[in-house]
Amino acid sequence: MEIRELLFGLNEMEGIGWKSIDKIRRVGLLTNAVFSCSAKDWERAGISSTMSVRLAAEFNEAWVVKRHTLMKESGVAMVTILDEGYPVQLKETPQPPWVLYYRGRLELASRPSVAMVGTRVPTAYGRKVGGMLAGELSAAGLTVVSGLARGIDSVSHEAALTGAGGTIAVVATGLDKVYPPENRELERQISREGLVLSEYPLGTPSHPGLFPQRNRIIAGLTLGTLVVEADSRSGSLITADAALEAGRDVFAVPGPLTSPKSRGALELIKQGAKLVTAASDIVEEYISYLPARGQEAVAGAATGQGSLADLLEKKLTSEEQHLYHILQQGPFTLDELLASTKWDFGHLHSVLLSLIIKKAVTQLPGAIYKVI
Repeated sequence: MEIRELLFGLNEMEGIGWKSIDKIRRVGLLTNAVFSCSAKDWERAGISSTMSVRLAAEFNEAWVVKRHTLMKESGVAMVTILDEGYPVQLKETPQPPWVLYYRGRLELASRPSVAMVGTRVPTAYGRKVGGMLAGELSAAGLTVVSGLARGIDSVSHEAALTGAGGTIAVVATGLDKVYPPENRELERQISREGLVLSEYPLGTPSHPGLFPQRNRIIAGLTLGTLVVEADSRSGSLITADAALEAGRDVFAVPGPLTSPKSRGALELIKQGAKLVTAASDIVEEYISYLPARGQEAVAGAATGQGSLADLLEKKLTSEEQHLYHILQQGPFTLDELLASTKWDFGHLHSVLLSLIIKKAVTQLPGAIYKVI
């Protein structure tokens, strides 16, 4: 049996993690002789006594073949760190996964890419900016990588699917477990048109401790990580930290100072992350990776309505900007806006009307207002 199959088999064993496989590899047990190891042999490799007894009893060639057959029958493929198709960018990180399970186009994992992460409960501003930037980055030829979570992740995947760069979803479960459940159809679409990746065997359910581990893969696959909207304790900042640890770039989108969901991104900018107001701010960093058509695509987008600087300002007066930033937090009724601004009715109505004329805000039934 090939060493790659042995790696796969060990990765399939519940209770055997990255460090255990590293110990086994270092002591030279990754040969077919591993199937005849006693519990004592496993213990000498640094494996716990309980796990050593289990490995001696259960880890054999027939078990590995059975797990491999189950994986293939589920429509899942795998690539190991020993294989030519393993993503080079990821291999250069501190703890690259020994095995990656995937559905879809594995070649996307070796293309120039950017991670996009953010809050699971974005504002209207975050959703609009995330979708806009993901679409433009993909149109330029950069693959957008995210985690299939609610919010910014989902918005980024959906927008990136429409472009040449495509998208990769890195999940924190086995590929037979979709989390969150409402993203099942999106996961299927990415499996068909993009790539879904996991380091976890089939049957692995969602668990809070797996998400930080997943985030290191998102950061490791990419040239840089873009934080769109995140509060000060967001898991997105873990991805940004993983990017820095791997020697990758960190970008952040500025947001309203009054929005809690912008605090994490604004703090990153203060710490030196590159401020992003248009997709071209990222593309210019990686221009040498892109084909000429990708460079032209983002240049066109930057001169059109896609500029984030236009979205942030929209040539608004200071009062219009103040009201616009309030509405970026979500739809508000007229009464709620009166309470928030403390303006009189006539003045508020005048500023709202101006925003509607400038196509920055729209009115919904019931005197409810929201940003476009």
